[in-house]
Amino acid sequence: MEKFNNSMKSWIEMEKASAELINIVSKLWYEKAIELILLRSVLVNRGSGKILNKHIRAETILKKPVKVEDSLLIAKAIYDENVAPSRIDIGRLNSEWTDEKDTFSSVNAFVKSKLKAFIDAPPRSIKMQDVVLYGFGRIGRLLARELILFAGNGTHLRLRAIVTRSNSPEDIKKRVSLFRKDSVHGPFPGVANEDLEHAAMIANGQIIQFIAANNPEDVDYTVYGIHDALVIDNTGVFRDRENLSRHLKAKGAGKVLLTAPGKGDIPNIVYGVNQHMVSVDDENVFSAASCTTNAIVPGLEILEKNYGIVKGHIETIHAYTNDQNLLDNYHKKTRRGRSAPLNMVITETGAGSAAAKAIPSLKGKITSNAVRVPVPNMSLAILTIEVEKKVDVDQVNALFLDASLRGTLIEQIRYSNSTEFVSSDGIGDSCPCIFDSPATKVSEDGHTVIAYLWYDNEFGYTSQVVRLARHIAKVKSYRYY
Repeated sequence: MEKFNNSMKSWIEMEKASAELINIVSKLWYEKAIELILLRSVLVNRGSGKILNKHIRAETILKKPVKVEDSLLIAKAIYDENVAPSRIDIGRLNSEWTDEKDTFSSVNAFVKSKLKAFIDAPPRSIKMQDVVLYGFGRIGRLLARELILFAGNGTHLRLRAIVTRSNSPEDIKKRVSLFRKDSVHGPFPGVANEDLEHAAMIANGQIIQFIAANNPEDVDYTVYGIHDALVIDNTGVFRDRENLSRHLKAKGAGKVLLTAPGKGDIPNIVYGVNQHMVSVDDENVFSAASCTTNAIVPGLEILEKNYGIVKGHIETIHAYTNDQNLLDNYHKKTRRGRSAPLNMVITETGAGSAAAKAIPSLKGKITSNAVRVPVPNMSLAILTIEVEKKVDVDQVNALFLDASLRGTLIEQIRYSNSTEFVSSDGIGDSCPCIFDSPATKVSEDGHTVIAYLWYDNEFGYTSQVVRLARHIAKVKSYRYY
């Protein structure tokens, strides 16, 4: 009984610390535009249970204590200092505090040392970027959620309008209802209501205008006080430069970002890998590539840089999409006419060739195919890659673990060491690539690597689009990862 009571007492103390941490996390975000994350997991707008679970998961990855009480101490110290708007991984700080606290006189001294580049520094960006969503489907609604939830104190990206084909009162009611409740991603964790008189949605205090238009060039955004907007086209209808440039003819539009693979000379960008290869000053039309490309390219980048890729094949086990039929019916593409919830359907994917656009050295080396399966979300890419250097399973897993903790891909790669991970476990993960370490295989000769990469083909991809939008708009804050 004593053991039980002590365990309960310890848990209650952690719950109390977690509840207090939630308050500090919110104050930092809304008062100072400082976002605390934990190994790339968002802490803003998260409950006590989720925060505690993230600390426990961090312990299994870092293989050292990651106490919520320490995170609370560090967060308070950050709040006490004049830290510029930034995104700070408190998981990394927590780990460093565990290793180094004996060398500092206090937690405040520790924070001053670690964040000295951000303390009393001017904001990295003071720009406020208007954003317009052209289309309001699966990705459009998730983009709206993210942009609204992380508007913070109103700086940086600001969702100002949503363009659809019609905006009658009934249309707006339906669209706001779909925004509030999602069968896969759950309810919107905020308040969203329609303003039918002004054809708008008010979400968490933000007024978002609904605009009806059949053609991109027909819209005059300046009428609504919108200027130099970043238009995110999530319809998938326009894919080439000629048609996407029609957005630029609209008054008040500045740049265009496509949430699908772009055709022709449109730069296809996988944020974290090749965004620096494209000048955001000289280019006005961008593509965030596809969800699958964003999932596989970080993994391919790691293998290519460290082992050298000779050739390979990517098989994608992909959730069904709106493009398929609910029941058997005519479809212009082969096989896709059969019922999506009842069949596995082989279909094509351009992920292999798209990967070469992000990593030019892979041109002609990668083939790819896809199988649509009866799940509404979460997909899996299986990489079968022949590499130049001889490797083993432990080396491959160690390489991906290191990439998930350090370097340029820490926002893109999540390392999973769970032997019980299944597809639904990854729903809502902001990383576009979840590396399943227990599933890794290497051939006996050490030259064929088989890696399993999970990805939330909706939310993980949406998170990449937001990262790229921040990059294009030049509204990124300081980072401590």
